[in-house]
Amino acid sequence: MTERGLRRPFIALFLLYIGATVTVQGDPGAGKVVWENKWSRNYLKKSELFLYDTFPRNFMWGVGTSAFQIEGGWKKDGKGPSVWDHFTHTEYFRFNNATADISSNSYTFLDKDLMALESLGVTSYLFSISWPRLFPNGIVGSVNNKGLQYYNTLIDSLIERKITPIVTLYHWDLPLALQEQYGGWSSEAMIGIFNEYAKFCFQAFGDRVKYWITIYNPFLIAWHGYKTGKYPPGQKDNSAAMYTVGHNLIKAHATVWHTYDIQFRSLQKGFVSIVLGSHWIEPKNNSFNYKHFQSSMDLVLGWFAKPIFVDGDYPDSLKIQINPPLPVFTEKEKSFINGTADFFAFSFGPNIFRSLQHILKLGNRMSLHLGKVLTWIKLEYNNPRILIAENGWFSNSHDKTEETIAIYLMKKFINELLKAIRFDGVNVFGYTAWSLLDGFEWQFNYNIRRGLFYVDFSSKNKSRIAKSSAFFYKQIINQNGFPKTEVTQMVNGQFACDFAWGIAETVLPVNNVFLSPEFVDNNLYIWNCSGDQKLYKVKGVTLPPRPLKCTDFSNFKQHVALVKKMNVTHYSFAFKWAKILPQANLSSVNRSILSYYRCIISELLKLNISSTVILYHPTSGDIDLPTQLLNAGGWLNRQTAIAFNEYAKLCFQEFGDLVKLWLTMNEPNINVQRSTDIYRAAHNMIFAHALVWHTYNRDYRNKYHGLVSLTLRADWAERANPFLESHRRAAERLLQFQIAWFADAIFKTGDYPHKMREYILSKNEKRLSNSFLPHFTEEEKRMIKGTADFFAISHFTTRLILHKPKNQTKYEMDHDGSLLRDVTLLTFPSPSNSFFPFPSYRQAHPEMAVAPWGIRKVLQWIKSHYGNMDIYIMANGIWDSSTISDELRIYYHKNYINEVLKAHLLDQVNVRGYYALKLKDTNTNELPLRFLDVSEPKTSVEFYNKLISANGFPLGMSRKQCPKEDRPRHCPLCQLIKEEKIFIFFGFCLLLTTVLLATIIFIHKRKQRKPY
Repeated sequence: MTERGLRRPFIALFLLYIGATVTVQGDPGAGKVVWENKWSRNYLKKSELFLYDTFPRNFMWGVGTSAFQIEGGWKKDGKGPSVWDHFTHTEYFRFNNATADISSNSYTFLDKDLMALESLGVTSYLFSISWPRLFPNGIVGSVNNKGLQYYNTLIDSLIERKITPIVTLYHWDLPLALQEQYGGWSSEAMIGIFNEYAKFCFQAFGDRVKYWITIYNPFLIAWHGYKTGKYPPGQKDNSAAMYTVGHNLIKAHATVWHTYDIQFRSLQKGFVSIVLGSHWIEPKNNSFNYKHFQSSMDLVLGWFAKPIFVDGDYPDSLKIQINPPLPVFTEKEKSFINGTADFFAFSFGPNIFRSLQHILKLGNRMSLHLGKVLTWIKLEYNNPRILIAENGWFSNSHDKTEETIAIYLMKKFINELLKAIRFDGVNVFGYTAWSLLDGFEWQFNYNIRRGLFYVDFSSKNKSRIAKSSAFFYKQIINQNGFPKTEVTQMVNGQFACDFAWGIAETVLPVNNVFLSPEFVDNNLYIWNCSGDQKLYKVKGVTLPPRPLKCTDFSNFKQHVALVKKMNVTHYSFAFKWAKILPQANLSSVNRSILSYYRCIISELLKLNISSTVILYHPTSGDIDLPTQLLNAGGWLNRQTAIAFNEYAKLCFQEFGDLVKLWLTMNEPNINVQRSTDIYRAAHNMIFAHALVWHTYNRDYRNKYHGLVSLTLRADWAERANPFLESHRRAAERLLQFQIAWFADAIFKTGDYPHKMREYILSKNEKRLSNSFLPHFTEEEKRMIKGTADFFAISHFTTRLILHKPKNQTKYEMDHDGSLLRDVTLLTFPSPSNSFFPFPSYRQAHPEMAVAPWGIRKVLQWIKSHYGNMDIYIMANGIWDSSTISDELRIYYHKNYINEVLKAHLLDQVNVRGYYALKLKDTNTNELPLRFLDVSEPKTSVEFYNKLISANGFPLGMSRKQCPKEDRPRHCPLCQLIKEEKIFIFFGFCLLLTTVLLATIIFIHKRKQRKPY
């Protein structure tokens, strides 16, 4: 699917975002509570989250079509012309010379339609009868037997396949003769003529048909026929005629209903209704009068629904705003019309939305929220039984079977419907996906497609080829909705007793404002020398500075206290390379910041909290390279790797006795230095990591027994279209380009993934890219391979990937993957760098989806590709705008950690630790990702504490108590001895000397007392 092909359907995705609620200012009908609840929206209410459940038993799953759109054979076997035949032939300039003369040719290829229906597994089929195919001039008399035979065959074939026929009597293809002789629906004579036609259909087909639709979407007949001129008879701005037509359509429907009720119901036991369509609107903010929203709904839906379902008369809002005045129903007519529907047949699709978007000027207040409009209908129209008679969207004409966006819109619509049934008690008994086949789409002719089956209109045999949406719909039908699976259900159990529960900070800020004044003034002072109680400086005398103490840092105690509140066993944070070595070498070492780091690490150890240190943590806004290295090319220069090794060596020397988990770099696979040669920068970063690992392994491991690795960003990539192999390959390729790019060299082969190199070369050959993936020498491969003691990842989301070839020399373009959002999932904002490895110009702050199952999948993927080595999740978290009560964060961590537990218990993935990101809010414009406010813990702190105390999700008595000795503990005395060993040594020597002197003196005195 090309970018151009995606553009138009993305209008639908935009409409799904709109939402808000507010105190209603006006006095609309009973449905106003749906708007009232909009501003109190809680993303974590069950009605807002995706619902895994099934539909009621015997729920009717169907598809729909209309005769004019798909039958073709416009004058075959005696069929008469319809107003639409005449309209497309005479107003050809409107339709780019396109007609429905042949279209999908269902009149000839009925067997192919039946095969398509069978393949879907539907239980109902809504189709329309072509009035002029039965009666060419519209008047009931001698029936066209060929047409009658066609519909009998269709109905019998459906019954044979256990598919319930739902038959529409009139779907806009009025016999042309009736338009020319009577003026069509503007004449009241049409009421009786239509009733006779309906009576014939009841007699001919009623023994097998139990669901009847009299008229399909009368609003569009009147609106486009007499207001916009887009439908026949093509009149514009004839409001009087428009409302007269609507008036006659209502009376025609009511007449037919009574005919069936009196003459046929007792024998045939069927149901009759009319399909009414509508849009849905929601307030953009709280400054609107909600009578305007009620009026908008009344203009489209209430125009026909209120007379039929409520009281036989038009809405008051419609009477007030219409000029010229609406036609008037007599009291007798009101009584006759009221209650003339056995169920509410509802259409919710693009025909209404696209008709109103500009004319009503609703703009971005329109919404595709099917569940809310159904709840509104329930409240406004006395809780009727509802049949969704039409639902779906459209794609562009050049889209064939790869209809990915349609899948997610269908998923959204049907899940909203399910929630309306389960949570709001809306009485829906059937759903009709529109449409079975591609066909002639009215004023859009063949420029859009709406079918579940693709039809090549230029081909002779008009084969029906199932689209992705057909496979998806079939899956929903087979499962009767979205049943719960292992993926959607929580698991109970606990992690290993030595599981590392951590909290992750990014870069630890150092407050250089010391509490003790002697750090800034080393002069000697004399106090009160003249009795005036003042200090006097002694000239020429300075004192050596006192060594820094932890309490000299103003934010030290507060930070340690915050970490302690988290009840964690591990704390992760990053050193600042550029601050520790501002000159990029050991000639200038910032001892102050090293002291601060040592204070934090030491104090946390006293609390049995081990520190995990990241040596290099670049971000999109701070590459954290000393200026000298940055000016020399940064990571494009191999010397940066050498300098990084020297910096790491200093850190190992200073903190090796305190730190047992080291991470050389954080997310170098997405925080790689942006340049025209990203691959070379990454090449040198991999080399630098390997150098550091070997340095620790050679010089420090035997002494300190620590572990070294690096953290790779490992968001999961899922194919956007589950039925397309090209999307599966695109998702796997993204994992190769993002994770395996670094991981294969370090954990597996010492070199880049073969598939990655092969794909770049293939694009080179096609002249689609000039990118070059560097080569490691054989010696470098041996040096790099195996340079990690555990696998560390950060994970935040799952991305849906579709294949989209790109022609540009850039890493972000080389993998040919593009993003698609699942509109059914919760999302949260993320920093702009999180969008990498996709082109950042698409949006400044992309959204991330809350998809917990993705973390389990990526853990499985790592295990299958790199063996079952130890895995630490070094960062996982969400941006939650809440100040204190951060329920979204709790939901996120609860579900993500449970998926990690599934990987541990069910997949035997060796997960050793989990670090939640991050510790605290700061007074910056950063997005609120943190657990703690500067002064007050958020709600999620208590949740995380309980989770850690339980060591997972134990169930009742199955809770396992970890022996105390299994938990790593810290010995304060041992730490004191380590930190103060020099002073302790001299103190011991002094004590020993004192004891010896005392002994000598004691012995000497005793000798002096002896008598001679």
